[in-house]
Amino acid sequence: MFTLKWLQKHFNDTIGTLDQDMDILQVSTDSRDVGKNTLFIPLVGERFDGHDYVEDVFKAGAKIVFYQKNKSLPTEMPEGILYILVDDTLKALQQLAHHYKNLINPTVIGITGSNGKTTTKDIVSEVLKTTYKTHQTAGNYNNHIGLPLTILSMDPNTEMLVLEMGMNHFDEISLLSKIAEPHYAIITNIGESHIEHLGSRAGIARAKTEITEGIQPNGMLIYDGDEPLIEQALNQRNFDRDQQIHCGFAKENEYKVEVLDIIQKYTMFTINEKTNYKIPLLGAHHAKNASYAIALANKLGIPTERIQSGFEHINVTGMRFEWLEGKKGVQIINDAYNASPTSMRAAIEVVKQMQGFNKKILVLGDIFELGSHQEALHKQVADSITDDISVLCTYGEMVKVIADEVRNQINIDVHHFTNVNELIHYLQPLLAKENLILFKASRGMHFETIIEHILK
Repeated sequence: MFTLKWLQKHFNDTIGTLDQDMDILQVSTDSRDVGKNTLFIPLVGERFDGHDYVEDVFKAGAKIVFYQKNKSLPTEMPEGILYILVDDTLKALQQLAHHYKNLINPTVIGITGSNGKTTTKDIVSEVLKTTYKTHQTAGNYNNHIGLPLTILSMDPNTEMLVLEMGMNHFDEISLLSKIAEPHYAIITNIGESHIEHLGSRAGIARAKTEITEGIQPNGMLIYDGDEPLIEQALNQRNFDRDQQIHCGFAKENEYKVEVLDIIQKYTMFTINEKTNYKIPLLGAHHAKNASYAIALANKLGIPTERIQSGFEHINVTGMRFEWLEGKKGVQIINDAYNASPTSMRAAIEVVKQMQGFNKKILVLGDIFELGSHQEALHKQVADSITDDISVLCTYGEMVKVIADEVRNQINIDVHHFTNVNELIHYLQPLLAKENLILFKASRGMHFETIIEHILK
């Protein structure tokens, strides 16, 4: 990754001596994942302190450690060990990631949004891989710790760095953007996630547009042009219109998306009524997510045939509209990695458009982090459920609001459950090859345990 000499140019308050030409091969905050030539960074939390494990990492072969100045040093410090003293190990981790990013100097793409940011990250990464050496966020490493670790895990020959940026509160995206300094930024949409902390969808838009605070001077922002709240927030920031690219379904967008067809496992769409694409994801919202990758690829000079090739290699993070086959051939859509009212409505719309099924069954669970808005926002989901759906099952507490609203609006089978075993038992007669079941809920509902009972 870099030499000790380079590291000490940025962090020069040290105790101990080591060969300045020593290569540092790994940076780790996990004392269980260290080895020779590892730089260990002990983080401090409410219930843990990584400094307690410093002696263990030395025994494992590490020789360099960041160490907070307000922590007592060990009484015995063996030779051949280097302590780098810092005021705060978390801030030092973030600073190191920033310096390492500058050393490698990749083109940085930052992605945020209420819904779809992980899927968009996956789409963008596959398109970029057709042409460039690309490194991207793994799993949910998208916060103030995960993003720096993602940067520090990239190979020195990385050309494109794709960083997902998550948040719960104001100023969090700002911090991540300033660490990463993206050349291109993408805002997928504005939903209701974390509205309990941000007050309103307008507040969410302000928080998401913090991504512009670290953007390169001539950087480009690609975003959902169908969402006026983003443009309003950008106007409040006086962000240059020449640095903006709009994507969406409205005709005013530079990249106008039109969905042509949705068939099993694929969405067919066109951009500006000229170029056709096919993506192995279901739904108009995924066509819009793909349009952000197309706009980026066009700026980078990636030709259409490579863009389509990237789409064909998409391997979306599990439990995000994952198509599975269950017992007796029943078709399952597992979209239970997380949920917001916006993403739940979008998933329902996709199921409604799917053809060739005898029964379409929804299994919906609670949506978290809606605060005082939770009842109203759950009720809005009910408006998406029409008689294209055969059966609605709800499991949880607040989701009962959806069941009650649907009962009052249309005549379909509706069942609310508070016991998971009763839900699983009810689903058994519906397991048939000609049926389709959508599972959608917030991650904390653990719907994967329900799905396990009906898989083949």
